[in-house]
Amino acid sequence: MLQQEGNEAMSLPLQVGGLTRAELRAALRSGGVLLNAYAETLLDHAIFDLRDRVEISIVECALADLNLSTGATLPEVFSAAQSQGFELAPPDTGPYLRLAMASQANAPDSVLSAGTSPAGALKVASAPLTDDASFPKGFYLRVVDGEQWLRGYRCDNEYRFSPDDRFAFQLPGR
Repeated sequence: MLQQEGNEAMSLPLQVGGLTRAELRAALRSGGVLLNAYAETLLDHAIFDLRDRVEISIVECALADLNLSTGATLPEVFSAAQSQGFELAPPDTGPYLRLAMASQANAPDSVLSAGTSPAGALKVASAPLTDDASFPKGFYLRVVDGEQWLRGYRCDNEYRFSPDDRFAFQLPGR
């Protein structure tokens, strides 16, 4: 739905913010969204305190689309995306994107945690909330066996994502 077609980026307008932390958690629950412990940790952060709603546009692309054909570390992913005109999304984008993407395709496998970036995951590109390597870096969206997940992930700056890994970025000016 948000993938690049040729040189054209298809974008999704997305409302981010405007809900209290409790309202956001309730919306995720009522939407049947499952969370892992890392997502819960991220949702406990002060960044999820109530703020004004803003509209942004999100685009999805694989690392190979960013000319990262051998994969890349998270800092390299962010740098390559920014050099191609994409921006990092606000840190609280993940839950709002999960609520908006009810039609995400089912993952090709049902492995939930294997120490590697899971197949079928869409990582939300946003600046980490802390430099602490043990704190989750951000969110990813995945559908496993028909169930929608919002999961947090951890990695260090040496972990290499594969060229097929997909990230959601913000388009500039939106």
